[in-house]
Amino acid sequence: MSSLDYKYIAKLVSQAQMGDSDAFAELYAATYQRQYHFAYRYLKDEYLAQDALQETYILALKNLSKVKDPTLVLAWLNQINFRVCYNLHKKQQQYDREMSDYDEAVSTAAPAVSNNPEDEVIEIDSQEYIMNQILKLPFTEAQVIILKYYQNMKHDEIAQLMDISRSSVKRYLISGREHLGKVLQQ
Repeated sequence: MSSLDYKYIAKLVSQAQMGDSDAFAELYAATYQRQYHFAYRYLKDEYLAQDALQETYILALKNLSKVKDPTLVLAWLNQINFRVCYNLHKKQQQYDREMSDYDEAVSTAAPAVSNNPEDEVIEIDSQEYIMNQILKLPFTEAQVIILKYYQNMKHDEIAQLMDISRSSVKRYLISGREHLGKVLQQ
């Protein structure tokens, strides 16, 4: 990583604060690599690091006018990036725990063994109902849920197949399960 010219960075901040969007773009270009490397080391996931970087610079753009000393903008960016990474990491840990609990509950739930044809018909009807509700979800959510729970694919496999990030797969699973939960509770 190259050394940064702090006076030049401060000049870009001052210009960006006056509404110069090219100055902010140049500020981004000069600083994004360091911010990305920090996020990647913290989160240990390139897609989450990209998400963190995006969120960091959105927050920076929204709050740039609050920077009183432009020479300290790098420290300010580091703080934003740290907070964003910390929050993403907490969310990721929570999600991993929920998914682990959910996967465990799904895998340990054994179908009731019954010789009663009525019970079998009811089971088939409920499975068809659930599949119909899944198919009513937004297309991408439905795809991800089917690939995960009906095709038993892993997050990385789904991400590669659908050409989306692993974190996007997780987001679609969460939102799809939430939508499905609301419909099935009715």
